[in-house]
Amino acid sequence: MEKFSLTALAREQLVLARQATSGRSAHTVYGGHEHVLRQTLIALAAGQKLNEHENPGEATIHVLRGRVRLGCGGESWEGSAGDLLVVPDAPHDLTALEDSVVILTVAKLTTPTALVTSRANADTAPSKSALIREGLTELEPGNEQ
Repeated sequence: MEKFSLTALAREQLVLARQATSGRSAHTVYGGHEHVLRQTLIALAAGQKLNEHENPGEATIHVLRGRVRLGCGGESWEGSAGDLLVVPDAPHDLTALEDSVVILTVAKLTTPTALVTSRANADTAPSKSALIREGLTELEPGNEQ
């Protein structure tokens, strides 16, 4: 069993986000690309945005600190500390209305159809550098570009 202090990690990542030119920082707290479930703590300085993107499966955003706006297809939902937002299965974006920290939980689809689709779209999958630019992979301190 592993135990993490999300409060301490949120504080650390928010400091890194404020120092980063991108205004964001992220750290995978559980799982990863080789797992079905992945949980990533994402810190965003006020006004920063994760541009429109799609998710590889079902996803939720648990707001730990601050206020965010999840946008999709002309609609938007605001969340503040303690709120859980269900991410739509469509292109969406996330904007920090104030300094914010969220936990993004993604359960990748593993059905044969999803595997075929992901393989068929492999040439359009985002590169690691693109994910880093979006703040969706773990960043080492000092490398938060």
